[in-house]
Amino acid sequence: MKKLNRLKGVVAIAMAFFIGLVMVSSATQASTRSQGTDWSKFQGHYPAKAYKSDEFSIAQLGGSYGGTLINQATYNTQVSNGRAQGLRMHTYLWYGIGDNQYNAKNMLDYYLPKVKTPKGSIVALDYEDGAKATYWNGKEYVSTLAEKESNTRAIIYGMRRIKAEGYTPMYYSYKPYTLAHVNYQEIVKEFGNKSLWIAGYADYQVRSKPLYSYFPSMNGVAIWQFTSTYKAGGLDGNVDLTGITKNGYNGQTPTPSKPNKPSKPTNKKAVHVTYALHQKGKQWLNPVKDFGSGSNGFAGVPNSVHDMLYIKVNRGSIKYRVHTKEDGCWLPWVKQANKNDTVNGVAGIKGHTIDGVQMYYTTPSGETYQQAYYRSQTTQRANYLGTCADNGTVAGYDSWAGMLGEPLDRLQIHINDNSKY
Repeated sequence: MKKLNRLKGVVAIAMAFFIGLVMVSSATQASTRSQGTDWSKFQGHYPAKAYKSDEFSIAQLGGSYGGTLINQATYNTQVSNGRAQGLRMHTYLWYGIGDNQYNAKNMLDYYLPKVKTPKGSIVALDYEDGAKATYWNGKEYVSTLAEKESNTRAIIYGMRRIKAEGYTPMYYSYKPYTLAHVNYQEIVKEFGNKSLWIAGYADYQVRSKPLYSYFPSMNGVAIWQFTSTYKAGGLDGNVDLTGITKNGYNGQTPTPSKPNKPSKPTNKKAVHVTYALHQKGKQWLNPVKDFGSGSNGFAGVPNSVHDMLYIKVNRGSIKYRVHTKEDGCWLPWVKQANKNDTVNGVAGIKGHTIDGVQMYYTTPSGETYQQAYYRSQTTQRANYLGTCADNGTVAGYDSWAGMLGEPLDRLQIHINDNSKY
């Protein structure tokens, strides 16, 4: 998931001890707990169990990003491969709809028929970005009472739809975001005391077991995502506190079988990407083709600020967008590349600092699947941030390049079926 690796102040999100429920030494309660992971495109098509003792995983099917539906090409193979490894597989959807029930309906109409996990299994709504919030508290935007209620209604609408389809609905987020934007007690009241999947990390050390003193104490928590570094390199680790991950499996674990192997590329074509950044207050910089070394190794100027970007490819198609520091949001997607057309031909607004870049490459029909691999650096950091991949074969830094609030000063892109970084 996108979640906590970009958000400040999340390492110790709850210092309240989880005393009554988790720290009890009852053998009955302890027997209900099992551990597992959640997978997105960053784990690729065929992820393996993190540990032999893992019992479940929750795979991302796709989601709505402000009304734009984006599929996860890795979902089907993750589900089948996870089942083959004996994991109880479940599903989650990115629910970036704010309080817009129209977008929620479109999303659920599209995705619910595509769920490949069993009836009764979990379908969770990942609600950690895009909540309606207009009140500035001096530090961040939070939701007014009316906006909280509107956000909550949209979440409950989605969970009702999931329940009506025969799945177990859950709400996923982290505690501070939930308290700022959602009346979560209404969710618990309607869907019961096993309806929340909440993230809360003690730190970013590799942790194979939960540190219960950092449990984000809230009513209704059935699954706790206790780390984003379950293994070295990054992986979300979860503990099922209530046995909810047995839903859809009659309390049983699938019998492991030999997993399918991915097919080898058969019709790979060379794809070249050309891109350039506009230096804020100055001019367009020379375009870069793919990436290399020296002055041609990246677009941008070190320790400088940029406000516009264009990207084009020699085959297939690419869409891209930027996030700007001044606007505090993602600007519309751009599908053309014309530096002389600052309305439809480039991403960005003249004079507005770019601090995030996102892109998706579409491979021509019949050709070997390829994607954009890209990475960036900021004016406040010495090295490149982690590699991003637009649709799922590398454990990248996130689903977009950059660090919000920090001007992006250089960008590298190449398109292939594997990362060259």
